[in-house]
Order: sequence, then structure tokens, then C-alpha cells
Amino acid sequence: MAAQPASSLQFEQLLPAFCQGRIVIRVLVLAQALAILLALAPTLDHDFWARLGLMSLFVHWVALLTVALLCQFKKPLLHLKPRQLSSVALLLLLLITWLVSTAAFGLLSHHGWQSRADYFAFLLQTMLIALLVGGMGIQLFALYIEHSWRLQAQSRSELDALQARIQPHFLFNSLNTVAELTQQDPAAAETALLDLASLFRAALNAGAVAELTEELTLAKRYLALEQWRLGDRLKLQWQVPDELPKAQLPCLTLQPLLENAVHHGVEPCPQGGLIRVELQLSATSITIMISNPIPNAPAQGGNGMALENIRRRLELQFGDAARLSTHSRAQSGDEPAEFRVKLVIPLAGRSGSLR
Repeated sequence: MAAQPASSLQFEQLLPAFCQGRIVIRVLVLAQALAILLALAPTLDHDFWARLGLMSLFVHWVALLTVALLCQFKKPLLHLKPRQLSSVALLLLLLITWLVSTAAFGLLSHHGWQSRADYFAFLLQTMLIALLVGGMGIQLFALYIEHSWRLQAQSRSELDALQARIQPHFLFNSLNTVAELTQQDPAAAETALLDLASLFRAALNAGAVAELTEELTLAKRYLALEQWRLGDRLKLQWQVPDELPKAQLPCLTLQPLLENAVHHGVEPCPQGGLIRVELQLSATSITIMISNPIPNAPAQGGNGMALENIRRRLELQFGDAARLSTHSRAQSGDEPAEFRVKLVIPLAGRSGSLR
């Protein structure tokens, strides 16, 4: 497994993705709000719209240049400690404010809107505003870090609960299957034990990330174990492209979804049922759909715990760039009732993760 434990969340995962459009849009919205507040401040000049236009132009230039430089120098910034990064970001903001202030003052003076003797007063005002705004931004960033750490700690506890739930379920069912196979097919029993070992090895690394190909292999091993137990009652249909892109997702993401499909969809049906796994690729994401029948007498207990657990782990790794949704389709004619889970994972370099 490509291990990067969630329990040791690095600061680099908490640095906002300044290069992404959604972050730039948020910065611009906050910058415009600041420009409106500055334009609303009492002054002898009664032309509000002219002040607002100048303030907006000034603040947006400062904001965009700061974000652009933070994006450009993100890699070296990741090696700094949180306090060092905050200091560098604040100094960068002040430097850009000084440059934009100087350019803006020259433009205003050229058109006679500002006296050349007022340069230092003008510069002092803009630098003080930048200092205050930068200080508030650092405080918001600290709250953002604390929230991320709390989310990580919560996800860690949920992973522990997930491991505790999975292990007895697999252990007893799979060992009973292996015990039966040792008398009938020793080679198959050995294969089942190897699949079981792989599954528990992954459970011990549930806080790590895994390659998509590894997750699919693990999912197939899990279903192979269940197929030994359920026999012809469990039917499988895979629709997976021959070539898969390099993508990572939290370890043990697909297996709990398939476990729900088996436990809540196939096992309660006397005749069994079909589980379909379909994988679709796009330029920016991977979509995985898992569907299973809905029995007339559903199994006791829901699958909400596993789904919510996976949603939180996806949020921790990808932010809001990944999605997990469910859909139930009622029986229609010859089409049986069906439950479908849709998982969307961003491709590398496209995610909105916290990294």
C-alpha cells in the first residue's frame, strides 16, 4: 500500500490550494467585501461609487498578486513550520501592498487626485490596513487548522470503529469457509487464506491511502471470499477499463461498500442477487458505481455507519472534490428494485484536497 497515515496529518495537507479556482473565487469575494467596508468609511469625499471602484481595484490587485505568489512558491513554503509560514505570508502581503500602493499613488498623483506630499501618509494607511487584514487572515487560518485536526481525529476514531466491526465479521465467516474448503479443495482453501490475509493486512492500514488498482484487487479478493461462502447466490458483473489511471483513495473505501451490497442486498434474498461494479473515467475524475438488489425482507441494521465513515475520510483527503451518493430504484416491471452507490474520486492534480 502507498502508506500515508491519516493519523500523522502533515501541515502540508492543511495549506489551502491557492492554485484552484474555488479558492481564488473565495479570496476575491472576501476582497470585495473589504473594499465595500473601506468605501463605506466616513470621509469628506461624497462620491461613494468612485471610492468603491478605486478600493475594489486596489484590493483585488493586492489579493490576486498575493494568491498568485503563494501558488507559485507553494512547494518551498510547505517545508516551513506553521509560524514561519504565517510570517512569510504576512510579509509577502505587506510587500505586495507596498508595491501596489506605490503604483496606485503614482497613478492618482499623475491625474491630480492625490497630492505628492501625502505619499507616506497614504502608504502608512494602506500598510496598516494590510497588517490588520493579514492578522485576521492568520487567525482564520489557525481556526481552519484546528478544524482540520479535529476532523482528522474524528476520522481516526471512526476508522478504529470500522476495523473493530469488520474483523469479527470476516474472521468467523471466512474461517468457516476455509474449514469447509480444506476437505474439498485444499488449493482453494489456501487461496482463500491468502485473500483473508490480504484483507486483514489492509484493515491494519485503514488510515493510509491506497492506489485505485490496489483497492480494486482488494475488493475482488473480498468478493472471492464471499463467493466461496455464498456460492451461486452471489453473482458479479465487473465493468472496469483495461487501463486505469494512477489515482489514490483512502484504504478500505470500496470493500465496506461491497460488504453492504452483500449483507443488505444478496444475503437476505433466497435466490441471491447480482452485484454490479462499474468504473467510468473522465478528464478530471473517476466514477465508481456499485449496485445491488433490494430484498423484500431487508437485513436488520442499516449501512449508514459505513457510508458516513467513508464520506468523512473522503472529505479529509479530497475536501469537497470527492462525492459519495446513494440512490434507490423501486421495482418496475421486470426490473428488480435496486440500491446504487456512486463514488466520484478526483484524478491526481485535480483534487480539492487539503494538501
